[in-house]
Amino acid sequence: MRRLSSWRVGPPILAILLILVIWQLAVSIFNIADWMLPSPIQIIQEGIAIYPRLLGHTLSTIQIALGGFAIGVFVGIVLAVVLHLIPQARQSLYPLMVLSQNIPIIALAPLLVLWFGFGALPKILIITLVCFFPVAVSLIDGFRQTSPTLRNYMQMIGASRRQIFFKLEWPSALPYFFSGLKISATYSVMGAVIAEWLGAQEGLGVFMTLASSAFRTDQVFVAIFVIMVISLILFGFILLLEKWLVPWDTNQKEARGDGE
Repeated sequence: MRRLSSWRVGPPILAILLILVIWQLAVSIFNIADWMLPSPIQIIQEGIAIYPRLLGHTLSTIQIALGGFAIGVFVGIVLAVVLHLIPQARQSLYPLMVLSQNIPIIALAPLLVLWFGFGALPKILIITLVCFFPVAVSLIDGFRQTSPTLRNYMQMIGASRRQIFFKLEWPSALPYFFSGLKISATYSVMGAVIAEWLGAQEGLGVFMTLASSAFRTDQVFVAIFVIMVISLILFGFILLLEKWLVPWDTNQKEARGDGE
């Protein structure tokens, strides 16, 4: 297992290191201006220098991202369960769910700020909007993949609709649920940054806007790397949670060699 884990982690790390080396060499060889494309070493140095100021912005983004992510996941689960248990509701609401994802966030965010002010509510609404859909769609697909043979068997032995749902359909849909959860986790950070661009006093979105206005490209890249790290940490945490709560699915993936 350790060898298998090292084999999966090693290539991405080597690829990242290779990209950074090529990036550093390209900046040095072609004498690219710092304001246009800073080198990785310069970005690291700048990140260390501005760490105290960057920490507050980072914590603000994490807080708003986790809050919106939690609400978005809750909304996604409720919608998926309702649409699964009530076919008539699925026919009416599922197209509306799809249409909600066609609304440009950049266009919607100013309206939410206009309606609800510059507080946390419009930001949480934006994150909820981008997070609920992957969870809901993945969970609905998971419910549909439940074995009809097992469902018929439970009906034959007298299981109630509630028992079928909690004993069969929900466990069967958990792998699909976690697939949507991992997508939503990365979307939550992106949604938080977009929300901060359009009206906030602190956060990585505000930090990036100020740095870009001052032509501090190195600070913009620092913020980008921090956003990437936060997304990877959330993704990794959900991956560990999946291995703990859905061990049968992760074991099958490892046996096939196609696990994350």
